[in-house]
Amino acid sequence: MTHDAGTAQGTGRLSAPVTDRDHLLGSPEAPVTIVEYGDYECATCGRAYWVLKDLLGEFGDDVAFVFRNFPRVDVHPRAETVAEALEAAAGQGRFWEMHDWFYEHQHELELIDLEEHAGVVGLDVERLRNDLRDRTYRDRVLADLETGRASGVGSTPTFFINGSRYDGAVDLVSMTEAIKSAL
Repeated sequence: MTHDAGTAQGTGRLSAPVTDRDHLLGSPEAPVTIVEYGDYECATCGRAYWVLKDLLGEFGDDVAFVFRNFPRVDVHPRAETVAEALEAAAGQGRFWEMHDWFYEHQHELELIDLEEHAGVVGLDVERLRNDLRDRTYRDRVLADLETGRASGVGSTPTFFINGSRYDGAVDLVSMTEAIKSAL
């Protein structure tokens, strides 16, 4: 069964606050939290990945980053499987390693590639295969998708800074200004 992004309704606010359930990079006490709804096959998300790496390096402990899955299977047929593989990596304690690997190797997201990536980042590949076969993390991915829809997300990447939707350009200068304003 596939799930497309559908028509999103929203208020410009993040509908589901950041909790312990989320994958958070940085301190939960950071004065600024960026939440991204992204898709690993999305080229714009791939470019945003590099901007975010620079921002997190520049702002250090002042910024925390949360990634939530928003697989756009309407345009990226492997997106849901890739998101499930990421969650399977999280189940093995390697979320951020796999996150980075996927974005740094966006052109390699076939099932065989996912298994190879899993080995490179130190995952139990057989466990990953079983998790993908059994759709172990499907509900987790769909929950992210639903919170995105409830927040008005209809495309990727979509960012929220301290709970407010960020609709500016996804470049270092624009996002730096948005973070400085939030600080």
